[in-house]
Amino acid sequence: MTAVGWDGPVNYDNDTAKFSAVVRDWERRFGARVVAVGFDTLHLSIAAPPTSAQGALQVAAEHFAFCPDNIWQGSNPYTLAAYAERIVGMNSWHFWWD
Repeated sequence: MTAVGWDGPVNYDNDTAKFSAVVRDWERRFGARVVAVGFDTLHLSIAAPPTSAQGALQVAAEHFAFCPDNIWQGSNPYTLAAYAERIVGMNSWHFWWD
């Protein structure tokens, strides 16, 4: 992401090194691949998503640290547990920073 010149989520934080490090870790653990980036969005394809509620809850906590807006904002704000249920087996992760 940093190599292609992504400026990071402009409405949140522009330290792209932090975001790139997290995505690299997800690449190793979940087969994540960057599909698209925008000025406040990131879209990933996930080859091996969490398959259990417990695994998804741990990943949901990572998502919250990475992009709290995924849980706090939008048309349906989630609790962490509800968000975790949503990502079990999900092959794409989308992040949006307001």
